[in-house]
Amino acid sequence: MAQRAVWLISHEPGTPQCGTIKFSRRYPTVENRARVFNEASYVPVPEDGPFLKALLFELRLLDDDKDFAESRDSCSHIQKTSIYGLPIGGEELWPVVAFLKNGMIYACVPLVEQTLSPHPPLISISGISQGFELLFGLQDFLYSGQKNDTELNTKVSQLPDLLLQSCPFGTLLDANLQNLSDGINFTSVTHPQKQPAWKAGMYKGKPQVSISITEKVKSMQYDKQDIADTWQVVGAVTCKCDLEGSMPNVTISLNLPTNGSPLQDILVHPCVTSLDSAILTSSSIDPMDDSAFSGPYKFPLTPPLESFNLCYYTSQVPVPPILGFYQVKEEGVQLKITVNLKLHESVKNSFEFCEAHIPFYNRGPITHVEYKVSFGQLEVFRDKSLLVWIIGQKFPKSMEIRLSGTVTFGAKSHEKQPFDHICIGGTAYLKLHFRILDYTLTGCYADQHSVQVFASGKPKISTHRKLISSDYYIWNSKAPAPITYGSLLL
Repeated sequence: MAQRAVWLISHEPGTPQCGTIKFSRRYPTVENRARVFNEASYVPVPEDGPFLKALLFELRLLDDDKDFAESRDSCSHIQKTSIYGLPIGGEELWPVVAFLKNGMIYACVPLVEQTLSPHPPLISISGISQGFELLFGLQDFLYSGQKNDTELNTKVSQLPDLLLQSCPFGTLLDANLQNLSDGINFTSVTHPQKQPAWKAGMYKGKPQVSISITEKVKSMQYDKQDIADTWQVVGAVTCKCDLEGSMPNVTISLNLPTNGSPLQDILVHPCVTSLDSAILTSSSIDPMDDSAFSGPYKFPLTPPLESFNLCYYTSQVPVPPILGFYQVKEEGVQLKITVNLKLHESVKNSFEFCEAHIPFYNRGPITHVEYKVSFGQLEVFRDKSLLVWIIGQKFPKSMEIRLSGTVTFGAKSHEKQPFDHICIGGTAYLKLHFRILDYTLTGCYADQHSVQVFASGKPKISTHRKLISSDYYIWNSKAPAPITYGSLLL
């Protein structure tokens, strides 16, 4: 249910055109849908001039319209509804909902979600009833309490803002325009603000800007001379700008410390209005290369109402945050495991959580575990196929921790045990799960004092950042070197 276009026309007998379009609104997104639904029977909505002439002719409101017109006046075209077909350039624009009341013509073109040849039954077109509801809502708004032409013109000037709220993108949400008008602070009639088509409304309330930087670090570590360890950081900057006005302008700057890792492969949201070419050309290069752009990364933008991802980026940091060693030796129904983890000295030693998950595939259930841990605690997961090393919120002062032990397995039962095509025999891995708040591995941050807002009121600006592990694997160093491991980093 949607409308392709809406018109408000003043009927003015005795004037050259017999009428003036007071207001019109078209919905290009709905028009595109009509083109798809109507297929070969699609007729585009004409410009205001041809539409006005065709509508006045069909309603018999032209001053010189005294001749018989077969297409309009024959007995086969007796009009019992307010739904018309307008001749436009040799084609027929149908259906058009229109009626005259108090010298004002209210008209709209509903979307028909099927072909128009032959005309489908009116009762099957839900957009028609919605069109009537919208037009009656316009009529009630314009003439409730209206006493003179000045008040009428004032209300007509408020329609662009009201329809943004009541009928965004052509879909009617609320036909009670009077209630909506009570909660909108209308802009000046003589200096109206241009509302972009992609912005369905305007924010009213306390101005505030929220910026959140989330970095995910991926790593594959093998502890082998013939296979290089790999790691990468992928970042996303999420923003929410609650600012009054139809087109507020904001500039957000991302900064790096002196030893920060340059941001690469930057993709930005379409609301960003301009960008330094150095930001766009910084892509997957050697982080030690002097040509890498180290910021500040400035993003001037016109924000949408909803939360949005300002940009995505990657970065090659010098070292992974946690270096690991994992070794598994098989002895009958037992496995001897050794795990060493070391937190890099440059990383913030304050975790929201930190755990190492050690899965065992293609085996029976874990029946017994003998172990020693230098830090944290070890638990057997309820499915008896996973060890969880709960490290906690901090590494010890040495920044190193160790786990060693022997895991005993029972016989494989008919019950479904975890299976993996890669982790066969000694091929096994450990996966780290951690999150660090108020920290990014690249050092990237948004300084709230550098955020520029060009809108009414002084906004409250809040910034957040966090580092999260994602696909952070440490493989058994005693296992054969599989070529498929690297693909897990993608």
